[in-house]
Amino acid sequence: MKIKMRKPVLFLLLVTVLAPIVLYTDTLASYFTRPSSRTEFIEDLSTFTLGGDVRPLNLLPQESSTLLKEPPGDIYSENSSLSLSNTSDTLSSEDARKARQLTEAESMKHQAATGNSNDGIEVAMNGNHISQVTDSLHEPHQMDKTSLELVSAGKSESRATETSSKKKTSPTDSSHTSDTTSAKIEIRQDQRTVQTSGRVVSGETARGKGEDQNAQVVPPDARVRQLKDQLIRGKVYLSLSATRNNPHFIRELRLRIKEVQRALGEATKDSELPRNAYEKLKAMEQTLAKGKQIQDDCATIVKKLRAMLHSAEEQLRVHKKQTLYLTHLTAKTLPKGLHCLPLRLSTEYFKLNSSQQQFPNQVNLEDPKLYHYALFSDNILAAAVVINSTVSHAKDPSKHVFHIVTDRLNFAAMRMWFLANPPQHATVDVQNVEEFTWLNSSYSPVLKQLASQSMIDYYFRSRADSDPNVKFRNPKYLSIMNHLRFYLPEIFPKLDKVLFLDDDIVVQKDLSGLWSLDLKGKVIGVVETCGESFHRFDRYLNFSNPLIFKHFDSRACGWAFGMNIFDLNEWRRQNITEVYHSWQNLNHDRQLWKLGTLPPGLITFWKRTYALDRSWHVLGLGYNPNVSQKDIQRAAVIHYNGNLKPWLEISIPKFRDYWSKFVDYDQVFLRECNINKLAGT
Repeated sequence: MKIKMRKPVLFLLLVTVLAPIVLYTDTLASYFTRPSSRTEFIEDLSTFTLGGDVRPLNLLPQESSTLLKEPPGDIYSENSSLSLSNTSDTLSSEDARKARQLTEAESMKHQAATGNSNDGIEVAMNGNHISQVTDSLHEPHQMDKTSLELVSAGKSESRATETSSKKKTSPTDSSHTSDTTSAKIEIRQDQRTVQTSGRVVSGETARGKGEDQNAQVVPPDARVRQLKDQLIRGKVYLSLSATRNNPHFIRELRLRIKEVQRALGEATKDSELPRNAYEKLKAMEQTLAKGKQIQDDCATIVKKLRAMLHSAEEQLRVHKKQTLYLTHLTAKTLPKGLHCLPLRLSTEYFKLNSSQQQFPNQVNLEDPKLYHYALFSDNILAAAVVINSTVSHAKDPSKHVFHIVTDRLNFAAMRMWFLANPPQHATVDVQNVEEFTWLNSSYSPVLKQLASQSMIDYYFRSRADSDPNVKFRNPKYLSIMNHLRFYLPEIFPKLDKVLFLDDDIVVQKDLSGLWSLDLKGKVIGVVETCGESFHRFDRYLNFSNPLIFKHFDSRACGWAFGMNIFDLNEWRRQNITEVYHSWQNLNHDRQLWKLGTLPPGLITFWKRTYALDRSWHVLGLGYNPNVSQKDIQRAAVIHYNGNLKPWLEISIPKFRDYWSKFVDYDQVFLRECNINKLAGT
């Protein structure tokens, strides 16, 4: 009977003890999502046996109902749990392991101090986690990655130990539990703040980097290029046999090509495209996709693209050749205003009496102590700019003497211009090349060659069989004016030094210092132009000829005419004119060099040149738009060598003003001939 009575009592005891435990553990089970936490909690329950001491379990029915309610949301809310889980998931397992080792070490220290009971171990673990994190939160400068690792790594263990502490802590320890709870609330609130702000900052940083990369990668004409590529692909499909057999597709494709061409227009940047350009691009892409379905043979498409490329290259070659010819033709053509000007000046000149036709200060023409300039030109306006720019920068204009030699056609007009517009205090003289009776074909080989029938045929025969190098077919080489520079001692027999100037230069500084230079026995002072490969001797001379190959170096540095100081005494001593004549006789069939004056100049003055500083003479303004602005500002003389002369409309706009500022466009003769300042200057 006693045994029967013990069974109901034992059953009641089991129900009384285990039912709250099951209810309590089921309520908290949903909050411990990590497997490690759930396992630890079950292992704690497994230590309770029926044969053990059950007195601590008697406390469970006496707990108030509030302890069995769901914990506050700030501690165990779903969002908070997910947030902490996400944070811990992002941390490496290695960091979590280190954090747990640190926690266990602290627990062992606490156990050694307080005893070996299970209660002491659990309380120590719980307290260590809170103290580690709260200390770092109270010190903002130490809130770094390590602090977050400790929180995340010990999250599951803290929850498990907290539950055990609640079951095993006596009422006297309730104050410690409340402190722990408040500390954990602060931890998780701060943790959510740090996590949220970190995500925002990282998102903004990533977005900023992405925008920077897009801004650097995407060119301003990306869509323009895409539209042009579509046009090329469209033309390919129009020419393929497979697509031509589909009339509906061909009609659609031609319509799309017209739409794209209309949208593209003359645009060079995406900002210049119309608003509907993107719609046209998408429509064209869809049509091209249909063409790809019809003709998907890549080999055929590649073959057609190669044929189109070859055709485009051939057209480009033809257009380049035509452009070169037209440019040379424009350079040789005299503008209407410049044709009118000599006619108008000549009319006025012949109205003057003989005394009015004379220049003042003629005694200065043969004074070797003055600064003498040689200028050979038939362009009145160009000669005027050379003299005006030189005088305006001269320290003492009265010491400067200008010797102008022109042809018979422009002789009267040239004299009239400088009689009507005399340079300030400087001396000017104009001579007619026809009056140099000593200069004839019996004396000068070049005159004999220029008058030959073969030379005339070379210049005036049809374009079909013309020389491919159009540059050397300029009729200016037929004029003796271009070769007068090789007869300076004969033209100025009483002078010691002469500065030769081309008519397409502008003077920007005082040039009188050139007369005081010691040329060290050399005949000519030059500025070398070997900075570029095509300015070396092999560019101008035929080194396949044994005579040229024997006497000259193909890689020797070239130089340019345009601004050159000549020592006429040294010229006479070395008999340079005879050297020039001998080489001209050897080149009667143009096998040593083509026409022009620079190749015979390189040969005649070989090893007789004195190198001047580059700032004396800057070249390229007549063909090179990339001449440095710094070099131009430093230059004593700037040279418009090339076809793009500053008085022509084809000149480089940004270089025009250096020349045009020395032209008085209000001058009566210029107004009558409608010569105006070119646009862009």
